[in-house]
Amino acid sequence: MLLRDLRRGEDPELSAIAQVIAAVAPDVLVLTDFDYDHDGLALDAFAALAGQDYAHRFARLPNAGVATGLDIDGNGRTGEARDAMGYGRFAGDGGLAVLSRFPFDEPAFRDHTGLLWRDLPGAVLPATPAGPFLSPEVLAVLPVSSTAHWDLPVLLPDGRLNLLAFAATPPVFDGPEDMNGLRARDELRVWSHVLDGVLGPAPPSFIVVGNSNLDPVAGDGDRAAMAAFLMRDDLQDPHAGQPNADWGPEGPGILRVSYLLPSRDWRVVDAGTFWPASGDPDADILGEGGAAAGPHRLVWVDISR
Repeated sequence: MLLRDLRRGEDPELSAIAQVIAAVAPDVLVLTDFDYDHDGLALDAFAALAGQDYAHRFARLPNAGVATGLDIDGNGRTGEARDAMGYGRFAGDGGLAVLSRFPFDEPAFRDHTGLLWRDLPGAVLPATPAGPFLSPEVLAVLPVSSTAHWDLPVLLPDGRLNLLAFAATPPVFDGPEDMNGLRARDELRVWSHVLDGVLGPAPPSFIVVGNSNLDPVAGDGDRAAMAAFLMRDDLQDPHAGQPNADWGPEGPGILRVSYLLPSRDWRVVDAGTFWPASGDPDADILGEGGAAAGPHRLVWVDISR
């Protein structure tokens, strides 16, 4: 259906998203909640719609929607979206993708997507007063990553940059066991372990990029975990205090959930969020109410040596 809508060119949200990308014109673009297909046809069609020179494209099957055959959420049924390795109605539902003007060093790609939640050092697994929430059978197959955790090197003109790209589960839509809240926090902690060298050699030059679904000062997730991560000495936060998503008054409201956090060896030239004020000519792209391209706003950063 995504490929159909892209080829028809009649979907107003896709059109608005393409206009946002054209307005910002990033050299490297990380897409979250983008359905995966094996041949990359949807990604190719999206790159064409965006109208940018994205000669290099990267996607892999995410955990989202990959069936486990088990009753993960404990409702007595299997085969539902919440019983997949990451929430999804089909394999690849809401995956991750990267478009770039510059080539990837794919032989050096490192994938942490398959790391089991139980095997993450210091993992806090969901439990109830009755005991563990997840069965041993579930823990034997359930990864900490609800979508993906990629360490993808990009060969920029002024240096090699490792994209630490991910998209975490929303820390809601669960019960008193707080499964999604705990998982979202541990998805962020994957990068802490990567940068600390716990999961292999730490990349010397990187940018953490993606949707953590955690706001350091608001929302239902583990705010302290996000705030602590942002204070790491080895990274910069060029968007401090800037929200980048708006679900409206009937939802969680305005939050900061997406991040671009370069390592200290990069100079931040400029940074921002595409959220034009009323009266700005670009405000028309987002339409009345600002939601034409969805609740998330494109976050960008310019870096150089």
